Amino acid sequence: MHQEPLRFRKSTRSGGQSECVEIGHTLRHLRDSKNPTGPLLDGVDVAALIRAARTSA
Repeated sequence: MHQEPLRFRKSTRSGGQSECVEIGHTLRHLRDSKNPTGPLLDGVDVAALIRAARTSA
């Protein structure tokens, strides 16, 4: 089975800053934008994280 490589994106609200987290396209991975080749947080429920951030804003 062919596994698609992870793609990451950073929020447009980051304003070009490098001190952000990037979210994987599967919504299960996070990484530090300053170190894109570094370790990943795997198995994260990013959708729940986003919902929590929106409700607490």
